[in-house]
Amino acid sequence: MFQKILIANRGEIAVRIIRTCKYMGIETVAIYSDVDKDSLHVQLADEAVCVGGAKSSESYLNMENIIQAAISKHAEAIHPGFGFLSENPEFAELCEQVGINFIGPKSNSIKQMGNKSKAREIVEKAKVPVVPGSVGHVKDLEEAMSIATDIGFPILIKASAGGGGRGMRIAYDLDDFVSAFQTARTEAKNAFGDDTMYLEKFILHPKHIEFQILADKFGNVIHLGERDCSIQRRNQKVVEEAPSLISDDLRQKMGEAAVNICKTVNYENAGTIEFLVSGDEFYFIEMNTRIQVEHPITEMITGLDIIKEQIKIATGEKLEYSQEDITLRGHSIECRLNAENPKQGFRPSPGTINLLHVPSGNGIRFDSFIYKDYQIQPFYDSMIGKVIVHGVDRTEAIKKMRATLEELVVEGINTNQTFLYLLMNDRDYSKGNFDTSFVEKKLDSLLEYEDYD
Repeated sequence: MFQKILIANRGEIAVRIIRTCKYMGIETVAIYSDVDKDSLHVQLADEAVCVGGAKSSESYLNMENIIQAAISKHAEAIHPGFGFLSENPEFAELCEQVGINFIGPKSNSIKQMGNKSKAREIVEKAKVPVVPGSVGHVKDLEEAMSIATDIGFPILIKASAGGGGRGMRIAYDLDDFVSAFQTARTEAKNAFGDDTMYLEKFILHPKHIEFQILADKFGNVIHLGERDCSIQRRNQKVVEEAPSLISDDLRQKMGEAAVNICKTVNYENAGTIEFLVSGDEFYFIEMNTRIQVEHPITEMITGLDIIKEQIKIATGEKLEYSQEDITLRGHSIECRLNAENPKQGFRPSPGTINLLHVPSGNGIRFDSFIYKDYQIQPFYDSMIGKVIVHGVDRTEAIKKMRATLEELVVEGINTNQTFLYLLMNDRDYSKGNFDTSFVEKKLDSLLEYEDYD
């Protein structure tokens, strides 16, 4: 087992990893930017190193400084969390070259599956259904227009190195396509340093279902069930739940497909296979070669600590579980709490937290890095926490989330707490009548409520 791990991240996921390391008896090293010196992950870690300035490019994306921090503190491994360098094959390869264990897949797997156009090619060879689209990335606008016309509109334009909804646009006809393609390409270049794009047929009104995978170094691969991530705004997930409302037969087929994809590329560690579901048909869309933001709901229904499993796999241990050992118990829901003002176009709301009260106990979990008098920085993602609940069934989980959001108090900044509460009280959501277009359809009515402060 590792003696010391450096966490190459910040915020709630850094705190989450540190907590698991603590009860595993592993020392931790936090990294931080100069404006993050008071962040909770810095205070909880055994040691901390400042790796640069406020801009992510100067600190949390600064590979040289992070590697140097790991070496100077004698860390045997690096956990990248999600975002930042978590799906960067160059960083994973750099760790391999200097003899530091990267807690995640091998760099080659990230190259294969992290690049979304390459992943499509691999999945097609594994005979898993994919959404009709371009074969690999498109060379230029002219080729993209030709392919789009052949596939048929609407078309989803996606960055090959994308994630989190960035570098993604929908074009409903050829007139929309040119500006949408150019905008997505520019956004991808700015966000990922890579403007290669690919195209997919845009499936109207699907559900977004993803399967959590664990794979060890000995070829053993299992899935931990699925999560429904259909409640999204501008391709950013807002609410997730597990399990989804799909049939047992479809769950089995999709789970087997997810496992087969990972076996095809000799995948190691935790990963997520994402699908679109329309009726009884499902289509692969992408793989995330890292831990997911929404991993806690899978932990709640399986009883497993996925971060712990990642660390054990990275040390070379075999999986202790077969697929038959995985049992899904009850229902779990996660709401992403963001520092933003929904009434002003969800504009980010940095500032100082003056008062914080968090409900706890009885199947309630709050993954966060905030505390009273903490200063929310304007330089990073607006998510400040995740409210997670577990109930015996979906109805109880919804009721528990409503009660938890009623009791939660975060003062001093604007948040989307009221927006989340209204979502939980929506009749169609309660009945399970939702897809990826749900928030867009309901947005006006959800914003009619006055008390968003």
